[in-house]
Amino acid sequence: MKASHVAAVALRQLYLYKRSMARLMEVVYWPTMDLLLWGFLTVYLRRTSGQNMPKFVSYFIGALILWDVLFRAEQGISVSFLEDMWSRNLINVFVTPVTMAEYLLGLIVISFIKVAAAFVLLSVLGWALYSFSILKLGASLLPLVLNLTAMGWAIGIFTTALILRYGLEAEILAWALGFVFLPFSAVFYPVSVLPGFLRAVAAFIPASHAFEGMRAVISGARFPARELLDATALNAVYLALSLLFFRRIYRVVIDRGIIPKIGE
Repeated sequence: MKASHVAAVALRQLYLYKRSMARLMEVVYWPTMDLLLWGFLTVYLRRTSGQNMPKFVSYFIGALILWDVLFRAEQGISVSFLEDMWSRNLINVFVTPVTMAEYLLGLIVISFIKVAAAFVLLSVLGWALYSFSILKLGASLLPLVLNLTAMGWAIGIFTTALILRYGLEAEILAWALGFVFLPFSAVFYPVSVLPGFLRAVAAFIPASHAFEGMRAVISGARFPARELLDATALNAVYLALSLLFFRRIYRVVIDRGIIPKIGE
């Protein structure tokens, strides 16, 4: 594992954003539109409901910012991988001394940068437009962000493995797979509103524990240690399984000589 190889992979992706306004807009435009849409909706609901939902805006804006962390973490890996496929650059990467572990770590670095950029943008807009400060989560903010980022990485690595195996016909998974977890992650509502069998599913989703912890903190409860421990344990399993799955798929792809045909 060489840091220079990891940096080279990350730098290659950064050059794409430097030279493309459209890619920069993707990082800025969609998070901003989501915040405006859900933000104004929650303001309207709070006004029409009087004082019965004093924390309504905080729940939704906080949930939106943290969900975007997970989504950007996932896309930072899967979409960055697709960039190499779209440009038919993947074969060039694999003939260099860069190992697959170094390549994946480079994509994780890019993912972290995109998460940080979107998080700062949404935090500032949430404070400026809706007087919501994500810092009200206090000491729980960092572990919540790290857990959601870790789950996004696990989904992104799993998605990348599928795209590597099945080619561009599976590229829709880079946007769709993360949303499969959305109904069970209790992003905008508590787990308690789900039917019994769906609550059982949500118990195995790291994000559901993270968002339950977020709502507990906003409601004035203590530090959500139990929720964060559950999310961390599940994320360890998710990351391990996704890496094992990627390793298995990579071996299949190498054995069958699929890489030179990817993108055709």
